[in-house]
Amino acid sequence: MSKVLLDQGLCRAYGLCVTVHPEVFALPPGSPVAVVVRDIVDDDDLADVREAVRACPAQAISLVEE
Repeated sequence: MSKVLLDQGLCRAYGLCVTVHPEVFALPPGSPVAVVVRDIVDDDDLADVREAVRACPAQAISLVEE
């Protein structure tokens, strides 16, 4: 299992993370930042979360793999 971290100070609400993995990330209406709705992910989610990390223009997402 791994932990997803989102630096809300860097996030600019581009929403690419939500597009890549909506079960882990959300962009609440009117929010200036995305949120992590499930911060602990299992191996089945890793490929998509890694893609969200790469896709984030603000480089606000990180993944701590265990």
